Amino acid sequence: MNEATGVRDGRTRYFWGWYVVTGAFLIVAVNYGARYSFGVFVQPMVAEYGWSRSVISAGMSIQVLAYGFGGIFAGRLADRIAPRWIITAGAGLMAAGLLLTALIREPWQFYVTYGVFSGFGAACMGVVVCNSSVGKWFIRKRGLAIGISSVGIGVGTMATVPLAGFIVKIYGWQMAFVCIAACVLIIGVGLSQWLMGKTKPEDYGLRPDGGGAGREAYASDPLPIDVAYAPPSLRPILGSSPFWIMAICYSLAVMSEMSVMVHLIAYALDQRIDKVAAASSLGIIGMASIPGRFFFGWLSDRIGDAKYASALGFLLMAAGIFLLLKTTSVATLFAYALLFGFGYGSMSALMPFLLADRFGRHILGASYGVLVFFVTAIGGGAGPVITGYIYDLTGSYTDAWLLNLAVLVIVSFLILTLKKR
Repeated sequence: MNEATGVRDGRTRYFWGWYVVTGAFLIVAVNYGARYSFGVFVQPMVAEYGWSRSVISAGMSIQVLAYGFGGIFAGRLADRIAPRWIITAGAGLMAAGLLLTALIREPWQFYVTYGVFSGFGAACMGVVVCNSSVGKWFIRKRGLAIGISSVGIGVGTMATVPLAGFIVKIYGWQMAFVCIAACVLIIGVGLSQWLMGKTKPEDYGLRPDGGGAGREAYASDPLPIDVAYAPPSLRPILGSSPFWIMAICYSLAVMSEMSVMVHLIAYALDQRIDKVAAASSLGIIGMASIPGRFFFGWLSDRIGDAKYASALGFLLMAAGIFLLLKTTSVATLFAYALLFGFGYGSMSALMPFLLADRFGRHILGASYGVLVFFVTAIGGGAGPVITGYIYDLTGSYTDAWLLNLAVLVIVSFLILTLKKR
């Protein structure tokens, strides 16, 4: 029996792909829980330093830009080496950035520590590496597997944001950054070394989904076997219209998502909603995204083209923004969070699915890394700054939410023009 692969007498005792799913789930949970708790720190930092909200928001935008650039590098590496080394390096860099953020005194220091260091670190332990690694171990169950691993984003957000809010309230925002940094380092390094040490099933004599060694195991693979082992090239992908349609749609959707994640708590406080309830709304978005990721992953395995599931997710996010515009009470805020969160759960599950479905799993890491660069660097980087600027200009978030509503409706229809490979 080969202990490395779990193969005994030609039979698979267990399929390592599900261990990869478990590792990816837990690693993205601590990663995105740390990142999406940023809204908790906005007002305490404004109160301590007197910086404007647009200055504070720029820190998150720089982190998103660094995340996007880092995703290209991490994605290329994920097609070549075991993910545990990429994730370990990322966890160390992200933890260092968060820890140093507790010591900042000037905006430029904040931009370097939180923006650059934690951004690049987060890219190396984010969905590009984790979900592309999961996608390489599955074909028939790819939607379900990526959906399960993506649930970690929701679980991490739901658990970390209220906890960060509690620590900020009792011990201060600096101690909250220290605690989050410790969690990132311990969980990121430990789990990556334990569960993310393998590349793809073929390297260990296995087949996707735990199938046998015959060619029939590849019946549903979008690429023939000989192409699946060819050196990956991004040139055909970057020259195709489906890639750019995905880049535009998801960039605009992430612009809306990051606008909300950074400014939601401040908006709720402006509406005279209790601080704990305001912080809990981000946790509810994470909670609602959990069944959303399961649902959209499951749906993608069962419909002819996952673009219809993507359009549905965008429409649900738009409906949530419409409710946010009407928010004057905790009940309406929580209703918004549930609807928006469920729709938002579609994005991380469907991006790698659509890429693998159209371009193949052999280059999923690199293609996903490039897509995430455009999505996060353009959409995610612009969203918080644009929203902060609109607030500083008008004294209200209303125009920013109307902009987000419009772009989500547009991309709901634009994604339907995506052609099947």
